[in-house]
Amino acid sequence: MTAIEMHHRAARRFRPGLLTCAMALAFAAPVTAQAQDQAPQSCVADPGAVTARATITPPDTPLPEALARALDAAARGALDGAAAPGIIAGVVTPGGRWSGAWGVADPETGAAMTAGMHTRIGSVTKTFTGTALLQLAEAGKLSLDDTIDQYVPGVPNGDIITLRHLANMTSGLLSYTQADPFLDQFFADPSLHYTPQDLLDFAFPGSPIFAPGAKFNYSNTNTVLLGMVIEQVAGQDIDAVFSSMILDPLGLTETTGPDGAAMLPDPYPQGFTLQGDAATPTAPSNATHWDPSWGWTAGGMISTLDDLLVYGRALGTGKDLLGAEAQQERLRSFPEPAGYGIALGCVNGWIGHTGELPGYNTTVFYDTTTDTTVVVQANSDIPSGDCGDEDVLPDNPGDLACSSPASRVFEALSVALGHPFSMTPTAPAE
Repeated sequence: MTAIEMHHRAARRFRPGLLTCAMALAFAAPVTAQAQDQAPQSCVADPGAVTARATITPPDTPLPEALARALDAAARGALDGAAAPGIIAGVVTPGGRWSGAWGVADPETGAAMTAGMHTRIGSVTKTFTGTALLQLAEAGKLSLDDTIDQYVPGVPNGDIITLRHLANMTSGLLSYTQADPFLDQFFADPSLHYTPQDLLDFAFPGSPIFAPGAKFNYSNTNTVLLGMVIEQVAGQDIDAVFSSMILDPLGLTETTGPDGAAMLPDPYPQGFTLQGDAATPTAPSNATHWDPSWGWTAGGMISTLDDLLVYGRALGTGKDLLGAEAQQERLRSFPEPAGYGIALGCVNGWIGHTGELPGYNTTVFYDTTTDTTVVVQANSDIPSGDCGDEDVLPDNPGDLACSSPASRVFEALSVALGHPFSMTPTAPAE
């Protein structure tokens, strides 16, 4: 994923919108809503075949030894080039499952990374928000073509921005994480707590930045607004909505909603970042307990490997979340030939999302061509490789392509699985 280029004070770079879906930025091209509706959709070749898998449960048995060895070697090799103390990764296929953990959870104590640890999942949260939105639409309680002013007053262009524009990042609303007043305040004191309205108040003065549907721009403001809509329509707080509509049906007992994510449940790794006023390449900041309220429904959740493996497959097939028709609509929502649809992205048949916020980086992807789910968690959001003027660690491997830790490991695992995930770089989003 390519970073939104932002600078704070002495050129301190703020990683992609704080919570990045860098994948979305890497392959998103400016498209109109009309073009999205009319273009042939081929990122997911056969949505009907994908949703038919919702009735199938993958075997809870180990993958063949040869493939397991290849995945282990891929993860270890990628970690060598990643700027993270530790990595957790897992794969589920029709042939079985594999998981592992490498490196350390706490460099100070030397405690090992383990596969059951809780991490902040950043913008993977957006997929939960998008799923709840589609569930309410499927139930007839709202329409994706409703305008946001029907639910939230005072939104710039609110009478013409639809819920669909918000979900597919074409609203034209500035992300609050691109607003200098927010950056100044957040980096000065990462312990501050924010309400959803606080976040909107940072975004609206600089909005709109383009007409709704005119192009793509990844904005956390969009998903915060959708969270407010969901709470209003469902008549519950967002954690209760996510629990009743997503977590409970899937049995995700180790996943925490954004309202309850201030403290990480045990066990958890320490998370490290180069974002903020205090961090330097030789002394990254420990961001484990930075207040996550600024992420809310755009990036505030916590989860574990096993929960995310279940969720990642359900995100692809719709199992226990959406009916076949609604899920197929989501699988057809991507611009041609790849891009961002209804709160998730697609590249070459891989659908899912990355999550990044100070201290943690996560990838959750489902391969629609092979019924394979891959999840990677890292206790760092620090990039490595040829990253231009972006801050990196002193021992940075500059001969590698720039990547965040979980994304680097995920791409290596996808190669080992025989269906490489690759992104075509584009210019940074404006």
